[in-house]
Amino acid sequence: MAQTVGGQVGPSGAADNTYPPFRQGRSAELIAQQLHGRYYESAYRRAIFNGAIVAQVTTVGLATTYTGLCLSNPIGSPVNLVLLKAGYGFTVAWAAVAAIGLMAGYNSGTNVTHTTPVTPRGNFFNGGSGGYGLLDSSATLPTAPTLHTVFNASTTATAAVPPLVSGLVDFEGSLILPPGAYAAFFTSTVSAAASGHFSFSWEEVPV
Repeated sequence: MAQTVGGQVGPSGAADNTYPPFRQGRSAELIAQQLHGRYYESAYRRAIFNGAIVAQVTTVGLATTYTGLCLSNPIGSPVNLVLLKAGYGFTVAWAAVAAIGLMAGYNSGTNVTHTTPVTPRGNFFNGGSGGYGLLDSSATLPTAPTLHTVFNASTTATAAVPPLVSGLVDFEGSLILPPGAYAAFFTSTVSAAASGHFSFSWEEVPV
């Protein structure tokens, strides 16, 4: 026989070791309040990872020969990479104005070629790495990527406009990289030498 789970509209008090009804609002919605930080549960269960690099030049975006920071999910991986954050900063003036963003691609038969790997780290920060997501500061992409999101635009150095450009983009899990997919920072022109600083944070969720 089916059982009905009921709630209570409006506030109520409760003591330890009791079983009060779920709190509901006047539209019959369930009301919940976060206990720990937003990502605590996933980080505690060793499912969130990050990686970063400093002093990197970028290639012109949408080409298959790439330098910058690329996150890829290898073919055969048992997880999806769910993008949480993307951080970037440029500390040297650009020679020309450029767009900055994120590009993504997918190939079901050929992996990203890892020319210069970067070590991912788990956000349960005990010194380990692990995980399935792979990072590279230099790679060959199996398929030409497409521009996914525009973050910002660079400027050239003038007295009126400082050349420094930076930002942290919260994807909130809205971009998923299944096995065979990748994402990488995009710049529409080559950045200045040793000027790019990049980071990714992602969650690994079973397929």
